[in-house]
Amino acid sequence: MFRTAFVYGALAGSATIITMILGMEFGGEGAGSQTVGFLIMFIALSLIFFGVKRYRDVEQGGVITFQKALGLGVMMAVFAGLAYIIIWEIYLNATDFAFIDKYIGSILDAKKAEGVSGEELAALIEKQEGFRASYMNPFIRLPITFTEIFPIGFLVSLFSAAILRKPEVLPPINR
Repeated sequence: MFRTAFVYGALAGSATIITMILGMEFGGEGAGSQTVGFLIMFIALSLIFFGVKRYRDVEQGGVITFQKALGLGVMMAVFAGLAYIIIWEIYLNATDFAFIDKYIGSILDAKKAEGVSGEELAALIEKQEGFRASYMNPFIRLPITFTEIFPIGFLVSLFSAAILRKPEVLPPINR
């Protein structure tokens, strides 16, 4: 069970963050949007469903309880989160944390385009600089990064457990 969780979770987390990094580096204007990010996460985290199904069919003889399927799915989501964090940290360090400058710059540019100026802009800049300082602290950054991916993984795990607890749903193919 642990091996299945590790393999599928690590693949899901790695696929998610590598795709997102490639999108940020080489994608167009919309590649860095939250909608695209969540779509990438959902697609990559669908590996949880396939991991639970494989475990049910191969290791459990085609039957799995809701609790066991949920537990396996949550373990996969945790491993996905850890892979996501590790690769993101490598990226941040390799680029000397350039992401945070781009991120804050995009927020400020968007607000300036909306016409924000003067004291309101100064307050926004101060707030973003506070965010920058917080983000540089790994005890704040790492949990934030984990919570970007884990809730989606948990929802996919819940869905997978609810569906795959029924042996008649997507039964194993007998060869």
